[in-house]
Amino acid sequence: MKILILHQYFLGKNDPGGSRFNQFVKYWEEQGHELTVIAGTVHYITGKKEDKYKGRWVTREKYSDNVTLYRTYVSEAYNKSFLGRLWAYFSFTFSSLSAVLFKVKKHDVLIVTSPPLFVGITGIFAKLLKRIPTVFEVRDLWPESAIDTGVLTNKFLIRSAYLVEKLSYKFATKINVLTPAFKQTLIKKKGIAEEKIIFVPNGADTDIFQPGHKDNWVREKYNLKDKFVVTYMGAHGVANHLDSILDVAKECREYKNIIFLLIGDGMEKERLKEKAKHESIGNILFIDSQPKHIIPDFCNASDVCTAVLKKIDTFKTVYPNKVFDYMSCAKPILLGIDGVARELVENSQSGFYVDPENAQEFKEQILKLYNDPELAHGLGKNGFQFVKESFSRESLARKYVNELEKIRK
Repeated sequence: MKILILHQYFLGKNDPGGSRFNQFVKYWEEQGHELTVIAGTVHYITGKKEDKYKGRWVTREKYSDNVTLYRTYVSEAYNKSFLGRLWAYFSFTFSSLSAVLFKVKKHDVLIVTSPPLFVGITGIFAKLLKRIPTVFEVRDLWPESAIDTGVLTNKFLIRSAYLVEKLSYKFATKINVLTPAFKQTLIKKKGIAEEKIIFVPNGADTDIFQPGHKDNWVREKYNLKDKFVVTYMGAHGVANHLDSILDVAKECREYKNIIFLLIGDGMEKERLKEKAKHESIGNILFIDSQPKHIIPDFCNASDVCTAVLKKIDTFKTVYPNKVFDYMSCAKPILLGIDGVARELVENSQSGFYVDPENAQEFKEQILKLYNDPELAHGLGKNGFQFVKESFSRESLARKYVNELEKIRK
């Protein structure tokens, strides 16, 4: 089967960030499928563009033996402002559409994965003009999440976004959702027929993230010997609400051997660093984004891992991929995200929910694990067993391709 994937944030080899489709592509190629990926030229976390893509509208390269990758133009204003990010979204819409229409031959199926929502425009034209059965994938509920976080405030843009969303759902052959809550939202609030929806969630890269020694090179390099390490890995954006981690770090300053690691990049990083400096929060360490293959070492060097998001109703519907990564390394989780993610962690007995806006409660849960290593070990073990049995990326790749086989002409 020939599979075409439209994913603005598809990673390069060893790039930091979420690698859902990099892993799917790997497994699908092993199964004998031929793949083409159309992706952007600006990394979504760092906001940077490699020199080889500068001044280029479309660049074709071989990702692997049976995977062709087209990098198409994205404005470098991505991480500079809201308007810059908006133009980055639309610049990819235009450049990716030109690649679909003029560079790519006919495929059996097309996957369009969102956000950004505006890739749906490319997907609609690709289906109509190329007559390709299309799966529109919902990784996050746009435009609601952008509105709720204050990223999207212009009334005209909001109306436009809802129109793009509606048309994307209408023209899709199938819609894939990443959480059960997304499915219920589409059925009850968006009027989508249940039979049009498939469910292939986020999962664990168990071939990359595996339990390992805690006293590894990370602890040596960053002077973490004998420290109790609380780690966050991922984007530093408005939605991620990393002020909550700075606030709890401030509350924990009396414990000299508790240290917090924030690993990643994003629009908010410099402001967070300034806040830590201004408020003399010295027990927090900011680390730049790391290549994917060494991120498990940071996870394994940790005692506790955490994920937080802004406290809004839209985020009650998400499964953050980093939670599965933490489970794969058998780490206990403190989760500042209510809703289905909280249910996932509590039902698997892999960690505890914390109110991201209550630094004192967050501190108490950290101290519970700090004072009870056996409890922390047990939670980590529970998460590891759970993710191996229920959320292996390899098994999800098989499930996804089976759904694609059903809609190919």
